[in-house]
Amino acid sequence: MSHTLDGPAPGARQAQKQKTRQALLDAALHLLAEQSLSSLGLREVTRAVGVAPTAFYRHFRDTADLGVALVEEALGSLHTTLVATLAATGDGEERITAAVDLIVAYVRTYPAHARFIAREQHGGVKAVREAIGGQLALFAEEVAAQFAKEPEAAGWSEADLLMLARMYVDHMVMTASALLGTDDEEPVADRARRQLRLLTLGRRHWLDETADKSGRYSTGP
Repeated sequence: MSHTLDGPAPGARQAQKQKTRQALLDAALHLLAEQSLSSLGLREVTRAVGVAPTAFYRHFRDTADLGVALVEEALGSLHTTLVATLAATGDGEERITAAVDLIVAYVRTYPAHARFIAREQHGGVKAVREAIGGQLALFAEEVAAQFAKEPEAAGWSEADLLMLARMYVDHMVMTASALLGTDDEEPVADRARRQLRLLTLGRRHWLDETADKSGRYSTGP
C-alpha cells in the first residue's frame, strides 16, 4: 500500500526522528567545544541544526537531558571494549600497553566526546555530573568483576577489588584529560604506562600487608 497521500511510513518517520535527534547531539557537541553545558542555549543548538526550537522538545526535556544523552553516547560504547581488553590481556605488561593504547585511540578518535566528559565531570549541571559519575561507577564495577575472575584476586575482599578497579578507571579519565592537553601523545602515554606498572606492583603485594590493632600497616612475614 502506498503512503504517498498519507505521509511517510512509520519506519521512515522513526528514521527521520532519529536523524534529527542525532543532529541535535552532534550540533551540541560541536558547540560545547568552546563553552560549558551550563551556558549552552537550546536555541543555539536548534539554529545549528536548522529546526524550530519547539522541535528540540520532541527529543529532549532540556539541555541537561541532552547532556545526559551525550554522556551515554560518549562512554556507553567503551564498556564492552574496556572489559574485553582486560579479559584478553591478563595482569601484566600486555594489559598495561593495551589499556593505555585503548585510551589513546579513544581520545584520538573521539576528541570532542573526551573533552565534553573532562569538562562536565565537575561542571555546573548536576544531572550530567551524576550521569558521568554513574557511568564511571559502572565501569569500576565491571572492572572489579573482571579482576575477581583472575588468580591474582585470591584473598582479596570485594571492597578492595572495587577500590583497585576505581583506581584504574580514575587513571583512565586522568590519562584522557592529559592527552587532550597535548599535541605529543607519547610522553603522556609513557607516563600512563609507568603509573599502571606501579598499580600492578601494588596489587601483587597488597596482601603482603597486615594491619596491627592500632590500624597501622606493617609488612607481614
